[in-house]
Amino acid sequence: MSARLDLEMRDDVGDSQGGIVPGFAPVTSLWARIEPVSVNEEEQADETVFTVTHRIWIRFHEDVQAGMRFRKGMRVFTVRTFHDPDETRRYLVCHCTEDGR
Repeated sequence: MSARLDLEMRDDVGDSQGGIVPGFAPVTSLWARIEPVSVNEEEQADETVFTVTHRIWIRFHEDVQAGMRFRKGMRVFTVRTFHDPDETRRYLVCHCTEDGR
């Protein structure tokens, strides 16, 4: 586990007109192992957009939920699913997507 990541949770803020401004707030920093799994490339509005899927291994953390995200600098990994690979509560494997242009 050699990548230092920030775990972030959804933290929406209301605007002054009754709407919501989506945002994220940091929860904790942790060490992780990032494994790229696949790449999907498609065109959207005359622009090539790619999605990379990753498996991110972390020490077991009870607070992880789908929709949270990991941040490494400008890179953002959105948690889609997660599981305890051997049900010993030692590790958590998060299946994440990283969107990019």
